[in-house]
Amino acid sequence: MGNTPADLFEGRSRHTLDEKGRLAIPARFKEILKKRGDSSLVVTNLSTCLVAFARDDWQRIKEKAVELPLFDAAANTYIRYFISGAVECPLRQGRILISPDLRELAGLSKEVVLVGHLIRFEIWDRARWEEEFERAKEAFPRISQSLTDLGI
Repeated sequence: MGNTPADLFEGRSRHTLDEKGRLAIPARFKEILKKRGDSSLVVTNLSTCLVAFARDDWQRIKEKAVELPLFDAAANTYIRYFISGAVECPLRQGRILISPDLRELAGLSKEVVLVGHLIRFEIWDRARWEEEFERAKEAFPRISQSLTDLGI
């Protein structure tokens, strides 16, 4: 089952983690999950942030990962870092609880930014996000040609 444009995570928003690591999910993201009949997210670590997937999308990632070659170093690194970090986070009262381990890996403090990334959304520490966004803003004119080559 593919995603329709209305089922994709878009936009950026600032949020606050409470002292227990609970994060309020924006209404537009909750609506996407509701339409898909999902009441939880799967959250895992990415290089300098966390990434959250609806369960169906995460299931497709796992189905591909299980087919990776056993003795491929890149595949093993991917599974050890990205796949093994995954935690299912039930949506309760419009919030998810992010584990201390994941918060530490992503350097999350109280102020965070959620960044829609189509079939997923990223969870950034606000200061790290501002640095990353500045890098992206500077690089955008250079990468525009390659985006054209990709048909965008």
